[in-house]
Parts: sequence; C-alpha cells; structure tokens
Amino acid sequence: MNGDTLQQCARDRVEELPGAGLEHPFGPEWEVFKVRNRVFMLLTAVTGEPIVIVKAAPHDGEALREQHDDITPGYHMNKRQWITLHPGGSLQKQIVEELVTESYLLVVENLPKAQRRVGPVTFGRNGR
Repeated sequence: MNGDTLQQCARDRVEELPGAGLEHPFGPEWEVFKVRNRVFMLLTAVTGEPIVIVKAAPHDGEALREQHDDITPGYHMNKRQWITLHPGGSLQKQIVEELVTESYLLVVENLPKAQRRVGPVTFGRNGR
C-alpha cells in the first residue's frame, strides 16, 4: 500500500466512526483526528513519507511491531501506547481499518461514561 492509499484508507475508516472529527492544531501538515477532544489518530508526511499514527494497547503494539516491518513505535508520541504505520510494505486495508478502529475504541473506553458516544450495542451503526 503506498502512502496516499494508506492515509486515505485511514481517513475513510474515520468517516464511519461516530463523533470523530478532524482538526489541524499543529498546522496544515498534521491531520489530527479526535473523539470528544481526545486524539486517536494523526496523519502527516513530515517524516518524508505519508504515515498514520494510532493508539494501541502496549502488548498489542509490541506484537504488531514484531510481526510487521511497516509498524514502528509512535512518531513523536508515547512509544508504548502509539504505533506508526508506514507505506510500501505488507500492510493490507483490513489491518489499517482494524488499527484505526481499535485506536478509536481505546480512547472512547477511557472517556467518562456520560461522554461515550458508542457502546458495544451501537458501535457500527450509522448514527452519529
């Protein structure tokens, strides 16, 4: 998957996530995706290639980095809780979509209950 396809795949998945929004708090070269003012994904090309940065449970992030050469510790983020997806290798659309979804859910589950927009029953429905 090339860099533009990688980032577009991630963007397309975000469009399906309830309450997710795009901001540019670090300037136009950073796309920051949030749910309830909490970051769950960043897109940038400041490294010289288009990358996707998502949150991951520490044990999952470690396993993913061991399994995929195109997954590294989070660029400019906590290296235990964030991972970076790089273009050009073996990452398939399905895994990118799953990692974006998992990042979103990790953030949502840590929101105060009153702020959660989705739960196990409503996730996946097209109600925002």
